[in-house]
Amino acid sequence: MKNVTTYGTKSSIEYNSVGGGSNLISKFINAFQTSFDPLVEKDVSVIKDGKQVIGGINFIIQSNNEAYDIIIPEINCVYTHMLGHDCHSIVANSNHADGMIHQLNHFLNDGIDLVLTSHYTPEDQKDVKTKIAYLENVKEIAKTCHNAQEMKEKIELEYPNYSGLNYLDMTSGLFFTK
Repeated sequence: MKNVTTYGTKSSIEYNSVGGGSNLISKFINAFQTSFDPLVEKDVSVIKDGKQVIGGINFIIQSNNEAYDIIIPEINCVYTHMLGHDCHSIVANSNHADGMIHQLNHFLNDGIDLVLTSHYTPEDQKDVKTKIAYLENVKEIAKTCHNAQEMKEKIELEYPNYSGLNYLDMTSGLFFTK
């Protein structure tokens, strides 16, 4: 959009230009060719972590490995990449799950009542607790498995109504990558 400032943290700019985001864009171009718009905004104002006022609204910016979370303290809200209380997530390994759990526990401890995301519906503290339990269980299930297929099957049995089976494929594959 013209005349609208685009913001990004140092980590999000790196992610999109040379990191995992750049890799995803290359794969999408190969898969979808000209039907995929590979545009990544180049004129980005770097925003630092901490308290910011944008458009008269108070925000707290917290960088992470891919981009950043945006906390709006006045309404006990956070915008993050994804939560998905009844959707599988991409989890690379137990350490990654622990990092996700740590982040979600911060949402609970900070009194966040509303979670907005890029890929899902608005969610609340009950949904955050559900996701934490899911991540803990994924780690436990992985310990009982010998390969990715076994892990996928056990998680599907445990969570038959969850969406995002493509994410589960990635998770089980990542847990058993050599």
